[in-house]
Amino acid sequence: MAAINLSIRGHMSRPMDGAEVELGRLGRGTRGQIVRICPAPGSECGPLGADELERRLLEIGFVEGARFEVLHEGPLGRDPIAVRIDDTRIAVRRRDAMAVMVKPDE
Repeated sequence: MAAINLSIRGHMSRPMDGAEVELGRLGRGTRGQIVRICPAPGSECGPLGADELERRLLEIGFVEGARFEVLHEGPLGRDPIAVRIDDTRIAVRRRDAMAVMVKPDE
């Protein structure tokens, strides 16, 4: 049973050096810098459209150049995730975090 929990809760693989990746793909403990907000047109944004999702993410602090750290992952499906952005802690759905492009630290 412990092996199953570890594989589910383990970190996602890290991108190659300097590569951008969606914040929603990263696991607990990952740090880096936000590069841009980029919801894919027609992507699964829940009840929000891509423009509204981008606006809301920017308003709560997901801005270009901000430093982040993934602090926590929810117990079911690793959702939601808690992220520290500079000095603020924010919980966000993993599907919404897929619109945040980041560059993880090496």
